[in-house]
Amino acid sequence: MSTNEAQSPANFIRHIIDNDLKNHKNNGNVVTRFPPEPNGYLHIGHAKSICLNFGIAAEYNGACNLRFDDTNPEKESDEYVQAIMRDVEWLGFQWHELRHASDYFEQLYDYAVQLIKDGKAYVDSSTPEQIRAYRGTLTEPGKASPDRSRSIEENLDLFTRMRAGEFADGHYVLRAKIDMASPNINMRDPTIYRIRRVHHQRTGDKWCIYPMYDYTHCLSDAIEGITHSICTLEFEDHRPLYDWVLDELETPCHPQQIEFARLQLEYTIVSKRKLNQLVTEKHVNGWDDPRMPTIAGLRRAGVTPAAIRDFCERIGVTKKDAWIEMAVLENCIREDLNENALRAMAVLQPLRVVIGNYPDGQTEALEVSNHPQRPELGKRQTPFSKVILIEQDDFAENPPPKYKRLIQGGEVRLRGSYVIRCDEVVKDAEGRIIELRCSYDPDTLGKNPEGRKVKGVIHWVSEAHSLTAEVRLYNRLFRLPNPDNEDNFLTAINPDSLEILNGCRVEASLAEAAPESRYQFERTGYFCVDKDSTDSKMVFNRTVTLRENWVKD
Repeated sequence: MSTNEAQSPANFIRHIIDNDLKNHKNNGNVVTRFPPEPNGYLHIGHAKSICLNFGIAAEYNGACNLRFDDTNPEKESDEYVQAIMRDVEWLGFQWHELRHASDYFEQLYDYAVQLIKDGKAYVDSSTPEQIRAYRGTLTEPGKASPDRSRSIEENLDLFTRMRAGEFADGHYVLRAKIDMASPNINMRDPTIYRIRRVHHQRTGDKWCIYPMYDYTHCLSDAIEGITHSICTLEFEDHRPLYDWVLDELETPCHPQQIEFARLQLEYTIVSKRKLNQLVTEKHVNGWDDPRMPTIAGLRRAGVTPAAIRDFCERIGVTKKDAWIEMAVLENCIREDLNENALRAMAVLQPLRVVIGNYPDGQTEALEVSNHPQRPELGKRQTPFSKVILIEQDDFAENPPPKYKRLIQGGEVRLRGSYVIRCDEVVKDAEGRIIELRCSYDPDTLGKNPEGRKVKGVIHWVSEAHSLTAEVRLYNRLFRLPNPDNEDNFLTAINPDSLEILNGCRVEASLAEAAPESRYQFERTGYFCVDKDSTDSKMVFNRTVTLRENWVKD
């Protein structure tokens, strides 16, 4: 670890670990975990936690487990389990051990029995409404449930029968017996088990009682020998309960819970419930829609793992919530793709150009660099022929001031090719421009024309050799910086978040490009081959524009 990094206030978690190691705590071991619930796809907020937990483990030659918090089977599925595993690996990390909270159901049950025997837990028949009413407020203490005084024997009998399935869902819960007058409401006899007859994606119908998160999480950490349980700030008020459970059960390992600020990214929602709503109500086309802030969506959009890791490193780790501008993420993406994406030419809105003095039937294979700053990436051959296609907005009949592209009677250089001059404009019956008739200077391949300066450079493709493509121009899904501030976040959806262009043409070198291949379409933006591509039509997703062009509402 560098001196600068060690002095950075954004690395307070590393300061804690450094101090633990200095004092020989945990026998010099560092073991972390990333514990997602498999009830949805991972999003950019999870990426911050993944990079932090796996990064710390790697930095200190420790270990990081991937553990699924699968205690709420109503909302969980194997689809989400597989998606989470794919995303973690795609980001470039490998877990030390793959675990599930359900691996520990028997141990968690035995621990609950121990709490009952120690007089630290009781079976309660109160309804959820009664429990809420008895809990009290921030200024008023709670009130004990009438069942709080049950005998240990009766509690053991009822809890055993709960497991055996004798009672209906919700008839009883098991609560920890702590302090109904605690200033921390989380300590006012929290529920630690409930009855739920729901098929579990791993344990099937073996269990009809399931442990609650706050009870399960700390014990799972202890069972796995986690040394530093790193979580987001909303769990700070839960830390006394985390410690209470471990202290009362005298577990051999007592992990240290450390909280950090969660990622709050502008123009984004990271609530799994709301993301699921976007998917189920078809406001987007699935969890991997490139407009979604999910890792799967970012991947499909063409974002690289390196860009996401760079973003997480740049925003740092703090104890204070702060909003991150979307431009920070987009700049990380641009910088990475500018360095690593191959170049290609694509015409999104084609205008036909016929070069009258170019020989009929002739085709030249022009050599073009794959990356102007990285000669090691080689060159490709681009066909040039009599009929080419350029962008419609690269020609202007009535050009604005300082316009440097093609005009009637004017010249422009074709990228990696010749200088052409527009001699005639052809229009249809409605007056729309349908074709340009041009001439080329055969002495300008790779050199400037004699006696005149041509300032403009435009991209192009050969009509006969280019490939038909659909291009999806993605923009931010929400038009407001904080869509969660709205009474209904759906009203903040940007109606222009997707524009689909058909009839686009891309250069022939992209014919064999595989899904997720990334390119800079010269002068246009960064694009990625989509999985919807077929032999007859390629599909490209815009990852990000060449420069920031978003205007706030």
